[in-house]
Amino acid sequence: MRRFTKSGTLLMVVLWAALVVLTSPYALRLGEAVQAGQAGRLPAGAESAGVAALLNPSGSSESLPLAVLWTAGEPEAGITSFQQVEAHRILTEVTDSRSGTEPSLAQDGEAMIAVIPIGPDNLSARLDHIRDASDAVPGTEVHLAGPAAAQLDLNNAFAHTDGMLLAAALGGVLVILLLVYRSPLLSVLVMITALLTLAVACALLYLTARTGWLEIDRQSQGIVLVLVIGATIDYALLLTARYQEELEHRADLVQAMTSARKATTPPVLASAATVACAMMVLTASSLPSSRSPGPVVAVAMICCAAASLTFLPAALLLVGRSVFWPRSATTAPKTALWSRLARVTERRPRRTWLAGLLLLSAGAALAPLLSQQGVPLRRALPVAAPSVTGQSILEQHFPAGVASPLVIIAPCARAEDVRAVATASPGIAYTVIIPPAGTPPTAKCEHTQILATLADGPDSRQAQDTVEGLRTTLDGTGALVGGQAAQLLDLHRTAVADQWLIMPLVLLVVLAVLVVLLRCLLLPLLLVIAAWISLLAAFGTAAAVFRLTAGAAATEPAVVLFSFVFLIALGVDYNIFLVHRVRHEALEAGTRAGVRKGLLTTGRVISAAGLVLAATFGALTAMPLLYLAQIGSIVAVGVLIDTLLVRLFLVPALILDLGDRVWWPGLLSRGRTPQPAPPGHGHEAVSHSASDPASKP
Repeated sequence: MRRFTKSGTLLMVVLWAALVVLTSPYALRLGEAVQAGQAGRLPAGAESAGVAALLNPSGSSESLPLAVLWTAGEPEAGITSFQQVEAHRILTEVTDSRSGTEPSLAQDGEAMIAVIPIGPDNLSARLDHIRDASDAVPGTEVHLAGPAAAQLDLNNAFAHTDGMLLAAALGGVLVILLLVYRSPLLSVLVMITALLTLAVACALLYLTARTGWLEIDRQSQGIVLVLVIGATIDYALLLTARYQEELEHRADLVQAMTSARKATTPPVLASAATVACAMMVLTASSLPSSRSPGPVVAVAMICCAAASLTFLPAALLLVGRSVFWPRSATTAPKTALWSRLARVTERRPRRTWLAGLLLLSAGAALAPLLSQQGVPLRRALPVAAPSVTGQSILEQHFPAGVASPLVIIAPCARAEDVRAVATASPGIAYTVIIPPAGTPPTAKCEHTQILATLADGPDSRQAQDTVEGLRTTLDGTGALVGGQAAQLLDLHRTAVADQWLIMPLVLLVVLAVLVVLLRCLLLPLLLVIAAWISLLAAFGTAAAVFRLTAGAAATEPAVVLFSFVFLIALGVDYNIFLVHRVRHEALEAGTRAGVRKGLLTTGRVISAAGLVLAATFGALTAMPLLYLAQIGSIVAVGVLIDTLLVRLFLVPALILDLGDRVWWPGLLSRGRTPQPAPPGHGHEAVSHSASDPASKP
């Protein structure tokens, strides 16, 4: 729709309404696609992946170990032989097997444990059945621990996040919109745009996941929810601010909206492209869990840009000037604050950007505090999760890794030697050889399993150190070390290695988008460098907060990677909004006047957009999962740094200090303003007109 008409605007609103009605049933079923779209987690070529392939050649869903733990109701009495018999009988009934169901008695005699494999299907119902049946052992208390119990708690935590996350994000954003717009109707209309976008995006993701085009996991679902809300409202703020600005000079609503949309389309498309392209770089990761969010977010960003540039303009025109009630549509936003900030930057630009750089450097100096050593799952889960309680009680009576031992695949001829080495290794409590099923003792075999029980929890740093040492010791024996602790180590190593590939690629992609938008090289380079420094400052500030609130600043490599991609892309976004306007004004009045006009016209809207995005990601901090809360904290801090420091002071001061040279090697860098051709003649005329149809050459 190049020019708005009454019938065209009505048709656009009706089409979006019909689209939402048709797709809403699919949007509500996105959780089903998430459950069915889980990708294999292990990186190809990892040693633990080789062990998993040998143990499960068909590649079907693997069983998860479940530790059923009984503790004596009266510790001084201990576990009786009758209770052991009853536990064995119950487990035999619920597992339909007599193998591996004999409970083991703790050395202190106050607890017994049985580790049984549980398939991932219907996990909640099966664990409830086992728990209820195990409660029948008289005089005992039952607890569940191990990977199966932890997975159930993880699923339950995710199941309750979507509603909480949406409510927290929308509540905070609505307050900000009311403060910015001071118009209830306009605020509600912007919120409706965001919800429509979310519904359509979720429906598209569901359909693409069901057809096998995309794989969606829980973290992608949560990220999409906050990003769609934040990005759509940001774009809406940009459009409505320009619309109000145009209404000051144009009485006709259609002309004002046409001009506003043409002026905001380039930065909105560049912003969406920056985030989408940066996220698509994640597809180069070796980890399926890191690859998944890339195309998912790209689809969501397309929806954000589409709704902001089609539905919202049409809806604003249909409602008319009453959308700004109780304020006047032509009431210009107060610019006194932004005028003072512009004067401060103009007077001493070099001091301003040096001071800003000093502040960012102080925050960046704290970045090494953010450790990527990993976080044990029981720390990542809510404190009251049953598996966390069960693991704590387990460690009081048994070796911490009893529920998930290392699995060593060794050549049969060297099995005893390998077992002896494993038994003597630090961090190993004891080992057991399991001969191949169905193989007579006298028959030859290719390999055998050795189960090595860890003294530490399988998701601890100590357990991963044990795996590293064991692999080094067994090098050359033909043995492979797998199991949960080995898998976590391989995942951690791969995630760290991915950063060295993905981070430079993201910077190059963002730089390319900026070069295309601004038609120069030096300023895009400065913007990317500024985004990098502010990213480090966000990491350092967040690490200091984690240390003060949680006593530690450990996190997962995936948290660092996702936070990096979001902050680089989103941080550049706000500079896109500012610098695109500065360039447009500089084409007519010069760089210095362009910076001043850019700050005056975008200061209020971009600051509000930053607060909106920080609020939406900040909603993640209320989630019961630690890594989601950490991503939310880091991104919220980074967005505020970009919005309130980098975009308001650092970037404008750099442009003023460098002057026309900042546009090198474009025509503006040589003090020349491109002369647009007459309308309809040549590419330059089209470009100039698209940047602001209301401007005159």
